[in-house]
Amino acid sequence: MRLPFFTASALLALILTAVGESPLPFGPNPVLPGADPHGLFIGSTLWIYPTWSDSPQRQAFFAFSHEPSLEATWKRHGPVLDFAGIGWIPADGAPRHYAWAPSVLVHQGRYYLYYSVGPQHPKPSRIGVAVAEHPEGPFRDSGKPLITGDDSFEAIDPMAFTDPATGKTYLYAGGSAGARLRVYELKANLTEIAGELRVDTPPRFTEGAFMHQHHGRYYLSYSHGNWQRSSYSVHYATSISPMGPWTYRGAILTSDDSRKGPGHHSFVQEPGSGKWLIVYHRWQDQSGDGPYKGSRQVCIDRMEYDENGLIEPIQMTGK
Repeated sequence: MRLPFFTASALLALILTAVGESPLPFGPNPVLPGADPHGLFIGSTLWIYPTWSDSPQRQAFFAFSHEPSLEATWKRHGPVLDFAGIGWIPADGAPRHYAWAPSVLVHQGRYYLYYSVGPQHPKPSRIGVAVAEHPEGPFRDSGKPLITGDDSFEAIDPMAFTDPATGKTYLYAGGSAGARLRVYELKANLTEIAGELRVDTPPRFTEGAFMHQHHGRYYLSYSHGNWQRSSYSVHYATSISPMGPWTYRGAILTSDDSRKGPGHHSFVQEPGSGKWLIVYHRWQDQSGDGPYKGSRQVCIDRMEYDENGLIEPIQMTGK
């Protein structure tokens, strides 16, 4: 009997398919430590900016990149932005500050990092912005907070989106306590607010808003539930505009028997193939409803649309 010849990549794809896994080149899930990952492709390289630091004493952001390869290797960069060099952060007199939930927008060859400074109490949370000439930084802070929270709004989880139909750039933010979504139009320099826009908060919104467009339809996706419990999940709504009104479409990523609390995600489109991926975090090897302890992990899985352009339920892969 003559056996067929397979390349290493083809054999890997067959093995993964046989066990129900999606053959992605980034390695088996989880791929990285961390939470709140914002992913984007720069050329053929996938970059991920998570909530993660190399020391509990350092509040900073790092980036991770993966170039196309048969090997699932990730390169760490940074810190790309360190709170120690930003004077306005400690100026509020709060006893502690945390670096949370970064997102990056690429515009005219420059990189804009939007990030959260928590916690909300005893002082209001804030959102900052920093700019770099390269995805690995160093990012230079703008010198002042972009948005400051108040008693009814927690300024966290920023996500910038440029509408391909108009060229305008919007910043989506907010959540957790109060679970309120707010949207702002940015000035042309992308480091200042032009004004706030009136939008409704979609059903079951908690935090972690993400906006993308596909075939003329706008998809607002977000996390619902408690970040330490199995209720944490990804839901979404659609609209004919980046401002709504929203048509709620339901949950697309939820906990299973041992992989819990998947959420705070981003969607990225693979160059060349045009296929979509979801980059998110989850708790590994957990049972029950929580609260879970330890560290969250970054994972990558496939996302697909049905014949009506709605997002199919996403299947988690990995151990």
